[in-house]
Amino acid sequence: MITLCGFSVSNYYNKVKMVLLEKGVPFAEEHVKTGRRDEAVLAASPLAKIPFIRTEHGTMCESQAIVDYIEAAYPNPPLLPADPWQAGKVRELTTFIDLHLELVVRELYPKAFFGGDISEGNAARVRKLLDRNLAGFKRLAAFSPYVAGETFTQADCAAFVSLPLVSLTTKIVYGDDLMAAAGIPWKPYAQLIGERPSAQRIVADRRAEQQRPAVKPN
Repeated sequence: MITLCGFSVSNYYNKVKMVLLEKGVPFAEEHVKTGRRDEAVLAASPLAKIPFIRTEHGTMCESQAIVDYIEAAYPNPPLLPADPWQAGKVRELTTFIDLHLELVVRELYPKAFFGGDISEGNAARVRKLLDRNLAGFKRLAAFSPYVAGETFTQADCAAFVSLPLVSLTTKIVYGDDLMAAAGIPWKPYAQLIGERPSAQRIVADRRAEQQRPAVKPN
């Protein structure tokens, strides 16, 4: 059985978890916070990032590598099209969401969620990059009704957990939802995906994690 390691506030953890739920793959969860320095974690995830998985074959880190492994090991129901070109387009969209939206907006998380700050110069730089990247995403995404087209795919597992976060973060930091300002119809899309049992599980578990009392170090 696969053991998914991480915690339910992480969007990359939830991306993998949604794939497992959509495919009906049995899995266990192990609560691991990012940045752990114990050898058991570093042996599985050398940069102490989450998520990572434990399997009978060994461990694996990096969310997209994990998703691709799950797709190959548990091909039904498929979350990639059978056609190689269409499968490549789904991967393209997933990569765009992960690298050009979420990774960019991540620079704003300290100010948005953790009481930190960001200089005016860096805030302006990130906004300029987001404006450009969101325009690019709008060109790639179909939303007809799923993010890559008519079929639910891996790209939806990335989009559902990251697009609302981009919206919320930019609204907090800039006072403006840059997703909506770019004309991206993320709200009706999130509502559509939110009707799926996998999405409801993701949301419920994330809320439960957010309500967990903080554990003080000894």
